[in-house]
Amino acid sequence: MTELARDLLAFLDASPTPYHAAAESAERLEAAGYRRLREHDAWDLAPGDRAYVLRGGGSLVAFEMGSGEVATSGLRILGAHTDSPSLRVKPRPDVKAHGYRQLAVEPYGSALLYTWLDRDLGLAGRVSVAAQEEVRTVLVDVRRPIARIPSLAIHLNRELRTEGLKLNEQNHLAPIIGLETTDELATLLSAELADQAIETGLDTISPKDILAFDLMLYDLQGATFGGAADEFVLSGRLDNLGSSHAALSALIAAGDAGESEFTRIVTLYDHEEIGSRSAYGAQGTLLLDVVDRIASLTGVDPETRARALARSWFVSADMAHAVHPNYVDRYEPGHKPVIGGGPVIKINAGQSYANEAETTALIVSICRRYDIPHQHFVWRSDVGGGSTIGPITSARIGVRTIDVGNPMLAMHSCREMAGTADVEPMVRLLTHYLAGN
Repeated sequence: MTELARDLLAFLDASPTPYHAAAESAERLEAAGYRRLREHDAWDLAPGDRAYVLRGGGSLVAFEMGSGEVATSGLRILGAHTDSPSLRVKPRPDVKAHGYRQLAVEPYGSALLYTWLDRDLGLAGRVSVAAQEEVRTVLVDVRRPIARIPSLAIHLNRELRTEGLKLNEQNHLAPIIGLETTDELATLLSAELADQAIETGLDTISPKDILAFDLMLYDLQGATFGGAADEFVLSGRLDNLGSSHAALSALIAAGDAGESEFTRIVTLYDHEEIGSRSAYGAQGTLLLDVVDRIASLTGVDPETRARALARSWFVSADMAHAVHPNYVDRYEPGHKPVIGGGPVIKINAGQSYANEAETTALIVSICRRYDIPHQHFVWRSDVGGGSTIGPITSARIGVRTIDVGNPMLAMHSCREMAGTADVEPMVRLLTHYLAGN
């Protein structure tokens, strides 16, 4: 396997939540010469500058300024998302029931709920605390098996064999974190923050200082290679941290290859799995706000943004469905991507995926020019599928858009499966796209 595949494992393990994924991305960008900008500050940019901006903790836009005027050179934009289906902790989390201490949780996104049973679960996210005269929000990661959702023994659920597993989101998903004598979550969090004082700078936080949190469970089993010859990447959150890693790697690699006339942008959104309707999602203003500020710095023409976007491209990178050997009847006969077969171009006539001949041709031409294997995916006509940030961005900013992704199995499971050999070709494809080759 390649170093890129090994690096993907490290990225996955460092990113148990969207907030950690954005923080890890920022760290990698800074190592590559990018500086952080804040939205409330004035920006001073020049050709060749590399910068990034964070919004909401889990969304990030990074860009490298081109040498030309944005109105005449356009933009090469690449998007992915940092969030994944999960179980998130409710604001009043503490539940005592029949001798146990549990957490109140709710599903986030369309998770395959049964895959969360009988897993060793950690707890991570961000916590807002009262620290002296200010409110500070810090990352937290309880990287030990603090929670578990045990299955009901078959002896008490004989109908499982004939009727299948039926889970009620309210009644059956509350994880056990201890016996009823276990401390409340705020007490556990304050102790955890004290243990992580070097990273957070908070060593005297009491339970009453915890004002709010955004916390979620995650599978503690780390990302790894699997299969007889390590053909597979096995991990949680491959959808869509696999694409976030590829987009980030491509931006850095394209920059290392040299400056370009056009401006390169990578946007990593939160909230895709719940429809992107937020200030931090693809339906928000984040990307357009950054484009407007770049445009205003490179020209005073009020039509600069419209002219720039008319010369621009957007690639939406989100994981794709590989054919499942046990369920081949669920796939369109002529479009069955396989793991190890390279990047997938995702097509839907109803625009659940953004595509058209011109944008598809752009990707196919890059793949042919640089000998990158590629595949196509189309839903069966009688099977409804999901969507991506591609159509949302296309409609939101009016730019030519195409959806691509690497093939995978067990999408939206607590533990997903992709291809080791697919990591490098996707990064190469996206690098050539951002380089304008």
